[in-house]
This record gives sequence, structure tokens and C-alpha cells, in this order.
Amino acid sequence: MKVGITEVAARAQVSEATVSRVLNRRQGVSKKTRDVVERAMAELGYERATQGQLVAVVTEFISNPFFAGVAERIESALAPHGLKTILCPAFPGGVQEREFITSLVDKGVAAVVFLSASNTVEGADTETYEMLRARRIPYVGVNGQFADDVPAPVFSTDDELAAELAVDHLYQLGHRTIGMVSGPSGNHPADKRVQGFISAMAKRGIEDAERWVIRQSYTVEGGQASASMLLALGATAIVAASDYMALGVIRGIRRQGRSVPRDVSVIGYDGSMITEFLDPPLTTVRQPAERLALEVGRSILALVGNRHVPNGELLFDPELVIRSTTAPPPSP
Repeated sequence: MKVGITEVAARAQVSEATVSRVLNRRQGVSKKTRDVVERAMAELGYERATQGQLVAVVTEFISNPFFAGVAERIESALAPHGLKTILCPAFPGGVQEREFITSLVDKGVAAVVFLSASNTVEGADTETYEMLRARRIPYVGVNGQFADDVPAPVFSTDDELAAELAVDHLYQLGHRTIGMVSGPSGNHPADKRVQGFISAMAKRGIEDAERWVIRQSYTVEGGQASASMLLALGATAIVAASDYMALGVIRGIRRQGRSVPRDVSVIGYDGSMITEFLDPPLTTVRQPAERLALEVGRSILALVGNRHVPNGELLFDPELVIRSTTAPPPSP
């Protein structure tokens, strides 16, 4: 016999309306009552309908521990409320991203999270967002501002503050020839990190900071290629726009016969757990992954429950984690 909400209500000793509110994640149900209903559904083997239970998390960098960690935390925040996350690996703004969303819309997707996806790309096609709005499917962005005509909540680490923290640390150590390796132009987070770097350098009387910025891909190879160029300019310290780029920077420094941090200091960005176990452990600016994911989860639950969430970008402060890849510059 198929189990319905009538049987669940009888087992939990609540009304069918209460069971319905739990199933649809509505307000007005206490945690205690919600737990009783969830337990009754589990005991009876009640199966939630797939329709409207899926949340797509679209991201490019699955191999990057930071993005994998954020996706996992979003899953943990949504799972207790009956929402199932689906990870959609796609190149930001590419055809694959649109095809993922189109397929999932037909399956009954409840919401979409753009985790450093097309929301990071300057001039990205808005067709996917327009389709979601037309279907009344809510979506949010993480670390990447949507275009002005795309109204949606966005939750980002303050990239400009991250650059300020890195430059300040190196400047306090005595470095003056500080370089930066960042992502490609037109990538919103990369652009903001560069803006923050230039501003932080100018604040300290270094006006030609643009020539110390190298734009490359967010990869180990991109960091390695950038390191060679910055070392040729005489940099004694390098700020990388990701931990992966920082790994490439360190490799590039070592391949030129220099050491970190004795000859050149290096700072990463993201703060994934593996950075603590590198040799030497990486100084990095840590993104608040836990708080970002928690806020994304809260907002998704509110949006699928037809509650208001403010549009626009909400910024979260990063944290400088000082380890062993930064030191005073070498003596002349």
C-alpha cells in the first residue's frame, strides 16, 4: 500500500496540513514537530516526490577543494529539509551550463546555485537566468556578481579586502616589490582582487602597481608562468589569486633555483585544508566557506518557501592565515 500524508499525519499525531507544511518547507512548524514528522515519514517509508526537490549547484572547479567543500556544505544545509543537491560541472557561461539547467528544469528543479559559474563572467549570456525567472525558479550566486539587469541574491567573499590583507602582511614584513598573479580579465572575482591589490599598494605609496600584476588562468600552470615574469621584474613577494596558482608560483620559484620564503614570499587565496600540509605550509587568505554555504542554504530555503530574500551582493570578510611561506625580504 502506498503511504500518503494521511498515514504520516496519523503516525506523527499532527494534522495533514502540518505534514504538508513540512514537505513544502513552509514556516509555522517548530523544529520539534518537524523532527516528529520526518521520523514518521522514515518509519513508514514515505517517499517524497522528486518534483521540486532538486537544487542544482553549478560550478567549474570541482577538483578545487574549496569549491568542493562549499558544495558539500550547501548539501548538508539543505538535506535535512528534503532538498537534494545535484552537482553540475560546467565551464562558466558555456553551452553545457545552459544545457544542465534546461534539463533539470524539466525534472522539477527547486532552485539553482551558481557557484563561481557564469555569474563570474563579464557579459555572460542572460538566457539561462531569464528561463529560470520565467519558470519562477529561484537562483543565487556565490563569488560572482550578476549583471545589473539580473536581480538575484549573491554571497561573496570580499575580494578587495582579501588583497588588502595580503599586501599589508607583506608590507609589514618589509617587502616593497610585491607582485600579483590573478585570473583572466573579465572574471569578476579576479578583477576585484586586482583592484584591491592596486588600491592597497597605492595606499602605501606604490603608484605603479599595475605593472606588477600578471593575469593568467586559475591553474598551477598559470601560477608558474606568472612567477617567472614577476621574478624577472625583481619581485620579492607574490600574492596569488588562488591556492592552486600559489602552488604554481612556488614551483616556478624553485625551478629558478630560489627558495620560499628565504628568497621570495608567497601568499595564496581560498584557504582550503590542504594548504596546511604543504611543504612549507602555505600562508593564505581563507574564504569563510562555512558561513557562505550556511547563508546560501538559508536563502534557498527561504526562496523555495516563497519568502523574500534581498537581491544584490552580500560580502563576507576573509581571514589571513599566516604560515611558513612568508618572511622578510632577503638582505641586499
